[in-house]
Amino acid sequence: MSRLQVVSGKGGTGKTTVAAALALALATEGKRTLLVEVEGRQGIAQLFETEALPYEERKIAVAPGGGEVYALAIDAERALLDYLQMFYKLGAAGRALKKLGAIDFATTVAPGVRDVLLTGKACEAVRRKDRAGRHVYDHVVMDAPPTGRVTRFLNVNDEVAGLARMGPIHHQAQSVMRVIKSPQTAVHLVTLLEEMPVQETADGIAELRAAELPVGDVFVNMVRPNVLDEDAVRAAAGDHREGVARALAAAGVARPEELVGPLLDQAAEHAQRVGLEREQREVLAKQQVPAYELPLLGEGVDLAGLYHLAKELRRNLGVSA
Repeated sequence: MSRLQVVSGKGGTGKTTVAAALALALATEGKRTLLVEVEGRQGIAQLFETEALPYEERKIAVAPGGGEVYALAIDAERALLDYLQMFYKLGAAGRALKKLGAIDFATTVAPGVRDVLLTGKACEAVRRKDRAGRHVYDHVVMDAPPTGRVTRFLNVNDEVAGLARMGPIHHQAQSVMRVIKSPQTAVHLVTLLEEMPVQETADGIAELRAAELPVGDVFVNMVRPNVLDEDAVRAAAGDHREGVARALAAAGVARPEELVGPLLDQAAEHAQRVGLEREQREVLAKQQVPAYELPLLGEGVDLAGLYHLAKELRRNLGVSA
């Protein structure tokens, strides 16, 4: 399984939740994962019910089997200071540049440089080894920008081509792309069984493929259970008012005629939803990408719900528990 797991998706599909659950799932049986946030929203801290993440790798959870999940909120300004120290030994001078506003200028006016810094920090964690030569993290999971921006975000080599054709920034971008365009990386997309998210997912897959970025899996999130079987769904689409009334009366329900209308309305609505979801599954199937479904958690996603989703991901992906 790829060591860098990038998770994207249309806003509102729960990509941050899926990224967090994936990090937990991959940390099973003593493994270590790093969960990386690049958008500055502190969504990971909220999910794990902890304080805001600093610009440092911090353990935030223990997975089944004793594995560990670390998290890092990458800040572009701090990453640029690290970069200046690494390549130019600018330490105190770099901090002075920050006070003058030069760091903010560089990361705002030159978005290509910003993306190199953000992705570069994640790729460094993928490559990092301890003194024994073992990788510090078994997997790095990145909560990436939404689908509409993820291809440009990851394709940093093209982004910086007009800014630096040589020198440290150019070499840094090339180093990042060697990881991102290799089998070490998989870009997953999160969607819902709704027309707009599914279409954006299909478009995202096409863009990733055109950019020769490695497409991973599709995670269909918040899937509601089908409470009626196929025969019942077909029956709900027709007019069976009298039959339903007789069945309710036979079951001893008082004043069954008052319940027939609401029941049939709900059944018809369910039948319509099932039909629409079937159409969206067909669209996803045409993308020829593995798709895995995650259940809707009726009470919302708290910490217990996050572990439940991680268990579902372990089962779907074949990760041993």
